[in-house]
Amino acid sequence: MLSSIDINSSVAVYVQIENHVQFAIASGRLKAGDQLPSVRELSERLGVNPNTVAKAYRDLEVMGLLYTRRGMGVFVNKGIEAKCREDCRKRIIGRMHEVVAEAKAAGMSKGEVQEVAEKSFASEAGPYSATPNNLAALAKGKKKAK
Repeated sequence: MLSSIDINSSVAVYVQIENHVQFAIASGRLKAGDQLPSVRELSERLGVNPNTVAKAYRDLEVMGLLYTRRGMGVFVNKGIEAKCREDCRKRIIGRMHEVVAEAKAAGMSKGEVQEVAEKSFASEAGPYSATPNNLAALAKGKKKAK
């Protein structure tokens, strides 16, 4: 978790960090009581300013997902897993609906949209990473990229 971010993404770095933490809680990779890396450690690992990590942690604390114990670190709050899962699902379903509606408006067929979804799901690429080559080939109109 939190091993990489994409500074070239249109999504702000602190938002990427927040989302990665939310996704990890929603998926069960982070559990109540788990300790997150220190601000300094995570900023060095990601190659970003410590203030960026601190902002993400503060925002997540305001959302109720994390808590800080002075001198001890930052931890995942108890009882937030289901809420986090529901919030992530709502946001992702809303974004997927927008993308499918755009695809329909642009003339893509249901089969083309399904192919993109299947290849995306099978991909090892994480959120905010560059589009994998097999999907980029589909964007050029090539059928059945492998």
